[in-house]
Amino acid sequence: MSTLTEARRAIRENADFAPLRALVPYAAFLGLKIQQQGDALSFHLPYRPNLIGNASLPAIHGGVIAAFMENAAQLHLLLQLDENKVPKSIDFSIDYLRSAHAEDSYAACEVARLGRRVAQVQIRCWQSSESRLIALGRAHFLLEATTDPE
Repeated sequence: MSTLTEARRAIRENADFAPLRALVPYAAFLGLKIQQQGDALSFHLPYRPNLIGNASLPAIHGGVIAAFMENAAQLHLLLQLDENKVPKSIDFSIDYLRSAHAEDSYAACEVARLGRRVAQVQIRCWQSSESRLIALGRAHFLLEATTDPE
């Protein structure tokens, strides 16, 4: 098991996100990949046949899409903030906009609000085109307690 310090070192030294992903077991199970271009982060869910929920379409199970988006938001916070612990999920809401077809999925996150104890992250998810979203999500996470400087 990797620590956050070791994971951040691997990212800095080798651009290796695997130790960070290992801190979120379901992200590792999904095979979630992290891509960085400059300051921009994006997340990639490679398609696998066992992700299909509706074989007649075929479409990726909605729970898989939701988990991918929530895990992307959590990893995004770990990369953007200097947290010493993995943020705990408080709530997550998702708007499904269209079926997720049998192909790779992508997500981008933005920290919309950041307080001392809670962060809100907004997540966009798409497949072949970023302009054709398949889902939008909002997540709140409990951050590590910070001491008040006063």
